[in-house]
Amino acid sequence: MGTLIAGVDCSTQATKVLVLDPDTGAVVAEGRAPHEVATGGGRSETHPDVWWDALGSALHATGRAHDIGALSIAGQQHGLVLQDERGVPLRPAVLWNDTRSADVLPALLEALGGPEGWAAATGSVPVPSFTVTSLAWVRAHEPEILARTRGVRLPHDHLTERLTGIAVTDRGDASGTGWFDPSTDRYVEQVLALPQVDLDPAMLPRVLSAGEPAGTVTAQAAASLGLSPDTLVAAGTGDNMAGALGLGLAQGTPIVSLGTSGTAYVSSATATHDASGVVAGFADADGAFLPLVCTLNCTLAVDRFAGWLSLDREDVAERTEVVALPFLDGERTPNLPRSSGLLVGLRHDTTPQEQLLAVYEGAVASLLGGLDTMARSGAAIDADAPIALLGGGSKGAAWRRTVGRASGRALLLPDATELVAMGAAVQAAAAHSGGSARSIAAAWDTGAGQVLDPIERDAELIERVDRTREAVEAALR
Repeated sequence: MGTLIAGVDCSTQATKVLVLDPDTGAVVAEGRAPHEVATGGGRSETHPDVWWDALGSALHATGRAHDIGALSIAGQQHGLVLQDERGVPLRPAVLWNDTRSADVLPALLEALGGPEGWAAATGSVPVPSFTVTSLAWVRAHEPEILARTRGVRLPHDHLTERLTGIAVTDRGDASGTGWFDPSTDRYVEQVLALPQVDLDPAMLPRVLSAGEPAGTVTAQAAASLGLSPDTLVAAGTGDNMAGALGLGLAQGTPIVSLGTSGTAYVSSATATHDASGVVAGFADADGAFLPLVCTLNCTLAVDRFAGWLSLDREDVAERTEVVALPFLDGERTPNLPRSSGLLVGLRHDTTPQEQLLAVYEGAVASLLGGLDTMARSGAAIDADAPIALLGGGSKGAAWRRTVGRASGRALLLPDATELVAMGAAVQAAAAHSGGSARSIAAAWDTGAGQVLDPIERDAELIERVDRTREAVEAALR
């Protein structure tokens, strides 16, 4: 058996592999391979074979595949993979940012008693990105595909199954399907039996307990990927769960990730059930819970506005009275899948820099408002802990300053990069050693980083954005 550990991040755009020394957590090799994503008209799809090929290319690029003793797959949440009886995909996977299921969502929500019924049964209110809504869309538009379906998987499930030949998942990623209750760690038969879903539980993978490995790679998978035949495969999990695991922070520390999409989440000892739908009541990958808010528009929206205004993304004003709702791709939080971007409060003397700052503020206000809703929904958030700031946006001075002004909190800027792959590696190391993921993350000191002092909170910023958003939501309703 190899002596190194690998963590895999199968994201929307690419597969990334980190190969680490299990004793120190030092990265000894890495590889990356891109994905093809088909988009347009709300569609976002990738064939699962693309992920498998990218995994092979990324492992090959490390030059250390044969030295890996254990690995784990962290995959983009919510994706829908439909398999035949041999595990072969029947169609491209529907990805997390596919919004075509908006047309089937109202009837699906009503079928379980509305948002309150869904929050009570699963901890979350589905939006047009959850696995359950995508499956309902396929049932409505492609029933012949579901008639041939014998397996329903998430992206990380599908890759883990191709590695081991065993149909398993973990509670973290399963909690984002819409048919799993993280409070009981069980599939919700009431959801599976809905006419819009009508899914046989036998088609779903077994849910592994925290720390339980999936198995070892098959001879066929080992030959295809250049791995040793006895390589251990950990349970794997969703990308957000892996990111939290990779940080190794104490429960209650709020985390904000600024990427193409934005997320805010916290590892909490208590579950949440938010009927407003703002907070998704997920499980984490370590036996606790991971309430999470996700927005579709974050750094890409800022970059797009900067391009339109012919500005560098850092060229922003100190203050602005303009309000931006940067919902260029529709929006998930708030649940406005067919919305578009909006600028309010423009005057003759409004500068481009004021407009760009407003886009930053609009994106940040949605995420921080989500943290407030988490706390009201029962999540245990440490009021004194710094916000851990992740993602590409965390490197930008304007992003840091806006989060600081809007929150009034100190900011932790972790040194570790590729935290999703790092979290998967932590999980693989725990499976390999029999230890706990939390103790391994602590030994590797994955949460180390620079701390920025707090600045005075600008309460008017959040209030201004909230007033505009509430008025727009009311008008659209």
